Amino acid sequence: MNILRYPPRTAWQELAERPVINTQDLERLVLPILQAVRERGDAALYDYAERFDKVSAAMLSTLVVRPEEFDAAKQSVPESLKAALQLAKENIERFHILQREVPSIVETRPGVRCWRKSVPIERVGLYIPGGTAPLFSTVLMLGVPAQIAGCPVRILCSPPNSEGNIHPAILYAAELVGIQHVCKVGGAQAIAAMAFGTASVPQVDKIFGPGNQYVTAAKQLVQRGVFGSVVAIDMPAGPSEVCVLADESCEPAFVAADLLSQAEHGVDSQVVLVTTSEQVVERVQHELNNQITALPRRAIAEQALCNSRIILLHSVDEAVAFVNLYAAEHLIISAHNAEHIAERITQAGSVFIGNFSPESAGDYASGTNHTLPTNGYARAHSGVSVDSFVKKITFQHLSREGLQQIGAAVEVMAEHEQLHAHKHAVAVRLQA
Repeated sequence: MNILRYPPRTAWQELAERPVINTQDLERLVLPILQAVRERGDAALYDYAERFDKVSAAMLSTLVVRPEEFDAAKQSVPESLKAALQLAKENIERFHILQREVPSIVETRPGVRCWRKSVPIERVGLYIPGGTAPLFSTVLMLGVPAQIAGCPVRILCSPPNSEGNIHPAILYAAELVGIQHVCKVGGAQAIAAMAFGTASVPQVDKIFGPGNQYVTAAKQLVQRGVFGSVVAIDMPAGPSEVCVLADESCEPAFVAADLLSQAEHGVDSQVVLVTTSEQVVERVQHELNNQITALPRRAIAEQALCNSRIILLHSVDEAVAFVNLYAAEHLIISAHNAEHIAERITQAGSVFIGNFSPESAGDYASGTNHTLPTNGYARAHSGVSVDSFVKKITFQHLSREGLQQIGAAVEVMAEHEQLHAHKHAVAVRLQA
């Protein structure tokens, strides 16, 4: 990791920037995939499965997972993993179910009643990566809030392996959260299929889920409506990241483990340690060197660490200011008065407080959602929640008395905006 000791504030903005991705080059590669799926549907999906997933049409007889495949997955998933998934699901449900909104009617004036109601998005698509790491945990993170929100149509896409199968834990988790329509489609082509619809993949109104840079580019393109139809997405996303704020009270072995747990996600992941202690810098580096040798994904983690930084600052106040500027997807606070420091955090996707709160807990089973804004988008975006799967519709009901209460104000405002038909719509009622 690159070490920066006491950088001046004028350099902080540059230090908070993530590795640059050439989006124009990505879009040039992804646009033809979107167009092919839009024009050729399932035929294009089979072609891309053979090209990118190395699975032939003979091995991939259908793009839709059959009931017997769900049954086989249930048999092959170890009981210990089933129990872990069940525990995680229960905790995610407990946390998310309290996010449901009960409509509250407000009478702003006598006879003027206003309220807001959460209505589930009708058709949602969940994308689950299955390449270097099959993210079955993300099935729970997306499937549980979609289920609580009451979305009527929930479909899931995940890439097949070379034998034409989806990882059994992904199928088991999908069934656990009530998702029955699962498609063997990965990459940018899966985003295109959910955006435009094919014979096998239903068209959806909003697409959720992480993915590589091609998936991310595809999501952003369909959100922009490059081919006419606009499809919403959960949030802008980029490579996963963690920032650890630590002082001399931290456990260096824990900090190193947290940094490595994020670094193993991918070569483009970024990890940042912000500390007020030179001793922490030295001890965490020592632990990183020791722990990385035992990682099966060592090569990936090592490349990620090349894009990563240790930043030594003078005080906790400076550290808090920097991490708020950085706006990390995951922020871990391993310091004296960690809870007090956490109260001062205004920009982060998810915050982990204290030495015994690893990011892994939130990634899997504490109950919070792990689908979070990256690349600094935490300055303006929240992580996935039940709210992500609903739209809020406002309602109002005015009686004659209610219109009389506010009618004159509406007429005056409409007249001054020179919208005379607006004024007339009130006047004609008041005169009736």
